[in-house]
Amino acid sequence: MYRDATFNDVSRLDRTDEACADLVMDEETFRAFYDRTARGVWAYLARITGDRQLADDLLQETFYRFLRAAATHASEAHRRNSLYMIATNLARDARRRVLTRPLAHVEADTIEGLAGRDMNRATEQRADFERAMAQLKPRERAMLWLAYAEGASHQEIAQALGLRPSSVKLMLFRARRRMASLLGVKK
Repeated sequence: MYRDATFNDVSRLDRTDEACADLVMDEETFRAFYDRTARGVWAYLARITGDRQLADDLLQETFYRFLRAAATHASEAHRRNSLYMIATNLARDARRRVLTRPLAHVEADTIEGLAGRDMNRATEQRADFERAMAQLKPRERAMLWLAYAEGASHQEIAQALGLRPSSVKLMLFRARRRMASLLGVKK
């Protein structure tokens, strides 16, 4: 729907007030931000939704809504957290609309530790990992992905998922423990 729109077209949408013009990122800043974050946000969306094509659509909608919000951000981390919060909310909305979808096959390079191993063992581990991730609750998948694939702090996870920061540590521990039990890892 918005594929042919340029950055300037999006920033002009519903922006007739001149005071709002100061709040919008310039095109060069946005392009740099997009280049730094798009791949990670897409991988996050693909993992928590279980659908690569839906992740493509949600990625586009995430950045569109990010631009439409035209919010001011204190830092790069704050801007990134805001982006992940938008992505999380869009994924939740998509999950509410669709009952279930099969888990997406994320590229092998996103699963750490598989490079250089025997291909059969790597394929087996990847299948086990995907089966275990599919059995986790969406919030558990999102927390594990943000923590270990994106390297987000507990505070950043809380902001992105709309949780209290004090509850993230325990919830992450439980998600890790559940993942380990699904993978058959002994403690």
